[in-house]
Amino acid sequence: MSNNVALARTDNAAELERFREIQRLCYQCAQEVAATLEPGVTEREVCRTMRRWLRGHGVDDWLHTPFAWFGDRTAFRGFKVPVQFLPSGRRLEEGMPYILDMAPAREGYSADIGYGGVLGENRVWEQLDTDLAAYRTLILDLVKRRLPFAEIYAEVDALIERQGYDNRHRKYPGRVIGHQVGIIGGPLPKGVGFPFGVRFLQTIGRELVKERMQGRSPLWNGSKQSQHPPTPGLWAVEPHIGFRDVGVKFEELLVVTEDDAHWLDDDLPHVHRWAARKAGA
Repeated sequence: MSNNVALARTDNAAELERFREIQRLCYQCAQEVAATLEPGVTEREVCRTMRRWLRGHGVDDWLHTPFAWFGDRTAFRGFKVPVQFLPSGRRLEEGMPYILDMAPAREGYSADIGYGGVLGENRVWEQLDTDLAAYRTLILDLVKRRLPFAEIYAEVDALIERQGYDNRHRKYPGRVIGHQVGIIGGPLPKGVGFPFGVRFLQTIGRELVKERMQGRSPLWNGSKQSQHPPTPGLWAVEPHIGFRDVGVKFEELLVVTEDDAHWLDDDLPHVHRWAARKAGA
């Protein structure tokens, strides 16, 4: 594997399978760690647990180290500066929503996922999570229709408004709803410029320059830099909605080709949860 390879080759089945494997590993980590959550645990403690789990399963580099958000922090209430995204001493309580987010790499292949849940019961979270399913369908449909990324972003905003919720992905750096994912390599040593991996920063910096020269961006938001048709490659897509002090999101990899698109994997926890809820309705 060349250190010059960055963006995923969507016509390479073996390569896509490596990305699918690391994404599934992330969800396995999220589910196993979520099953251990109990009142009193802090965001920092959970992130340390996820990091140890991933290291123990072959992870050797990072797009970014794990995040955990509890309670109103799932909706990014009061977030004004980037350091507020970092894991805090917030303790989990009964009825609190939570989001686990991780972006590891193993042998260069990377993924970026978001996993939401609630400790006990929370009817607001249940409703938001049910409504979140529509975004997975909408985004795929619009990408397949080759609408410009910025226009898809606007359509997502419109759905959020119709549902009566708040757009929370606009709080992310760059107001992104997604970003390209690829093979992490390069001459720099593996390490973390907390919370981002050093080699990921090198890779995304190189792609920012290259894509800008072609009138595109590896970051997907509602700006003029995203006013172009979907770029072929792998995209980590993360619609994030909120209502009052509850936020929900999913994040998973979307495969974009020259003339089509599909989710990398449908065998995912949130997909199964939505299907089970719909079947029981």
